[in-house]
Amino acid sequence: MELGIVSFAEVTDPSVSPRQRLRDLIEEIELADQVGLDVYGLGEHHRPDFAVSDPVPVLAAAAARTNDIRLSSAVTVLSSDDPVRVFQSFAELDLLSDGRAEIIAGRGSFTESFPLFGLDLEDYDELFVEKLQLLLALRENERVTWEGKFRPALVDQPVYPRPVQDPLPVWIGVGGNPESVIRAGVLGLPIAVAIIGGSPDRFVPLVELHRRAAEQVGTPAPAVAINTHGFVADTEQAAIDAFFPSYQQVMSRLGRERGWPPMRREQFDWMRAPEGSLTLGTPAQVTEKILRIHDLFGNQRYLNHFSVGTVDHAAVMRSIELFGTEVAPVVRAEVARREAAPVS
Repeated sequence: MELGIVSFAEVTDPSVSPRQRLRDLIEEIELADQVGLDVYGLGEHHRPDFAVSDPVPVLAAAAARTNDIRLSSAVTVLSSDDPVRVFQSFAELDLLSDGRAEIIAGRGSFTESFPLFGLDLEDYDELFVEKLQLLLALRENERVTWEGKFRPALVDQPVYPRPVQDPLPVWIGVGGNPESVIRAGVLGLPIAVAIIGGSPDRFVPLVELHRRAAEQVGTPAPAVAINTHGFVADTEQAAIDAFFPSYQQVMSRLGRERGWPPMRREQFDWMRAPEGSLTLGTPAQVTEKILRIHDLFGNQRYLNHFSVGTVDHAAVMRSIELFGTEVAPVVRAEVARREAAPVS
């Protein structure tokens, strides 16, 4: 199983400037590569509390300082972007990284990009469906003829540059929308499932729906990635102390915006429990939670979102080190053992 990290490059601590946060971020991606993690995903946001509105420049900078780690968006808000520019940007990243670029395309959980780029939120779903269709056409064909509702038509239009990978990997980022997972399954596209609350168990039917949709059209089951919030430290208390203050701040602020109750410590402690969604604690505790997730989903990839809010850079670096050197080898070995075991 592949293991990796997701970041939104949050800037919720006023003592950490966006400039410093981006410098720290490059160091974090470089360390993730050095300790043998498989993928690093970077989110797109258009708000003052995030330092990255376009993941590609940051990932390109990281490409120059890494060797093996795959570099992905998490997610590219495809509904409010131009698929031609998305494809071209990631093709360039793929060339710079010698074939390590990936796109996780999604609608996005925030809506600021829609008015920013002159789009109507009433077209939220229709925009995504149409632009995904075009993105897939672009990766399949060097010359594209295409017509849609929201973008000027293309008539035998060549699109360059072409990436190293053929095809350029495109995942679909999903929350809890059944239509999204069915569409991805029918198209044979892998999904990245973001689990940010409650119990992971409730997402099992969603992943099964994805696999059944692929099976019904005769497509091999596409890969599944599970993405949760979490943190690794030398002790459980150190993980809590590093992660909880910024996590509580961010989730409570989002709650005010979206009608959720404030994040309480009791809720946080339940989410740390085996049945909860947070993958947080010592290397042994995090390993146990990831393997439980694998039991539920049979996923091929697991991504941990370490810094929800601005977490101390030194603590994040230690978390990455532990994740890569102590958690990942044990998880990979156990998953390989399970997959090699005879079916009784």
